[in-house]
Amino acid sequence: MYFFLYNLAFLDICYSSVVVPKMLTDLMSQKKMIPFYACIMQLHFFHFLGSTEVGLFTFMSYDRYVAISHPLRYSTIMSYKVCFGFASCSWIIGFFHALVHSVMTSRLTFCGPNIVRHFFCDVKPVLNLASTDVSLNFKLLAGITGTLAITSLMLTVLSYIFISKCLSKIKTSQGRKRALSTCSGHFTVVTLQYGTSIFTYVRPSTNDSLDRDRAAAIMFSVITPALNPIIYTLRNSDIKNAFKKLLKRYH
Repeated sequence: MYFFLYNLAFLDICYSSVVVPKMLTDLMSQKKMIPFYACIMQLHFFHFLGSTEVGLFTFMSYDRYVAISHPLRYSTIMSYKVCFGFASCSWIIGFFHALVHSVMTSRLTFCGPNIVRHFFCDVKPVLNLASTDVSLNFKLLAGITGTLAITSLMLTVLSYIFISKCLSKIKTSQGRKRALSTCSGHFTVVTLQYGTSIFTYVRPSTNDSLDRDRAAAIMFSVITPALNPIIYTLRNSDIKNAFKKLLKRYH
């Protein structure tokens, strides 16, 4: 579990760093400009880290299922080699998913308006500025990104279906409560992340939808990464005990 949390913490720091510093700079300046190459880089790393996080959530749901259904065999099934393989798979899928969008977007011609209707360079706002046909790009966005998000969501839901079956077999309320506490933090984070991501990237792009996408993007690019450590810390007894010991040491 902690191996995946290390990855998630590192991802959230990088994920927020792609968007938040530039956003804060733009809020405090009158000239809000970004070079084309920096825009493409921001687009790439945003989707790279975002899709990696989605993949990581999927593997974390399986990790929670193994912890609840096979607690005595947990360390054997979820060995370091398996965890490292799952995490590597998430990073590789995320990189190539982002590479498709960044390469396809960078090859377009931009010779018209250059005002991005967003607080960062996301795929949809940038595609709306292109002077050439972007139907293929939108198909790739709905097809690849939509498939990745929905497939990951279905696998996560499947893990939780198996978890619910395991919970129904636990006879004591204390046992069910302990089992639920191991996956409640993950379930909360997954709901926030998947809900906003599917809402943003699966729908067709219109002027009105771009305004709604900005509000959704604040949720999964700023708020959710900030909430992740709080949610997992409050739900984790080991971290709470370590924090109490730290407070006692200084007081």
